[in-house]
Parts: sequence; structure tokens; C-alpha cells
Amino acid sequence: MMERLLLVLPALLACVSGALIPEPEVQIKVMEKPFICRRKTKNGDMLLVHFEGFLESNGTRFHSTYADNNNQPVWFTLGIREAIKGWDKGLKDMCAGEKRKLIVPPALAYGKEGKGKIPPESTLVFDIHLIEIRNGPRSHESFQEMDLNDDWKLSKEEVKAYLKVEFEKHGSSVNETHHEVLVESIFEKEDEDSDGFISAREFTYVHDEL
Repeated sequence: MMERLLLVLPALLACVSGALIPEPEVQIKVMEKPFICRRKTKNGDMLLVHFEGFLESNGTRFHSTYADNNNQPVWFTLGIREAIKGWDKGLKDMCAGEKRKLIVPPALAYGKEGKGKIPPESTLVFDIHLIEIRNGPRSHESFQEMDLNDDWKLSKEEVKAYLKVEFEKHGSSVNETHHEVLVESIFEKEDEDSDGFISAREFTYVHDEL
């Protein structure tokens, strides 16, 4: 009996300890907010941002759209893991013109592996300026724009064509590889029956769950 207890006890302690460990959170500090906010960001929106990223440990800057991207802001889609998890969590309910500082723990950034200039297990600090919010490829408002042949379902080509127009509209270069990856990610999450199309029901039903 004692031997069985000794075998089971470590597992029980591990479960209890795991239950007590809170999930990591992003620390959000609003640095500047516009007086008028006409809409706030939600999952599926396309965001145009300027940002700088630093290592919390020593303040080293590892990337800046101002210095490293010819002073050009970048587009990304919120809520589909296109960026790190910390961005998906930390940039919700944000207004165009707002500036935030995000302190992102390793589990919501690049974790144990690290990436490029970012060492493993690094806490990251981002200064982010949200310039513009657009209806993303997965918003309800965009469905009819994307459904070019009015058949109430979206093909990969229709979604890709929409992305291309949106990026070109704002003077951003069209990266075919990037669009292919984004489209595949959208279909993986929304094409519930795997028939190669996203129906109107699939499109709107899963949107807020992403």
C-alpha cells in the first residue's frame, strides 16, 4: 500500500501544482489614446502598425519598422496567430491612433526556441502604434466583397484576390508566399467540412471563436 502511495503522490502533486500556476498574461500599458474612437479592433481585423521590439533583459532592440523597414508600417491580421500570441492578446479592443506598450512573457512569444536575435525564454517589450484598422478577410462585412460569383461560398482564389486588393490599396507590396500562407491558415480554421470552400455559415459562425 505504501509503495502505491509513493507512486501516485508525485502525480497528484504535479496536478495540484499545475492547477495553481496561472496562465501567462500580456501586460498592457496604454501610452496614448485618441479622443475619438470610431471602432475598436477585434479578431479578423487587418491592422496597420508601426512597432519597435526590445528584450526586457537588457533593453536591446531586435526590430523596428522605423529603422528596419524603411519607415514603413506593416499589416497583419489579428487573432489568427499570424503574429505571436502576445500580439493577438494584447492588441484587442484598440483604437486607431492608439499607442500601447506590451510586455510579453516567453510562453506568448518565442518560448524555449527563441528566434533570430531573440534568445530562448525571452520576455519581450513592444512599443506599438496602431495606424489603421480595416475589415479583415474574415469579417462579416467583407463576405459579400469576397464572394465574387455570388454563390454564397468563398474559394481560396476569392480570398486571395481580396487580400491582394486590400494590400495594394494601401501601397503595400504583394507578397504571394505570405498570402498563400494566410489563405491556408484561414481555410484550416474556417472550412469545417473540408470541402475547399468557406460557406456563409462557416464564415460567420466561427469568426468570434478564432
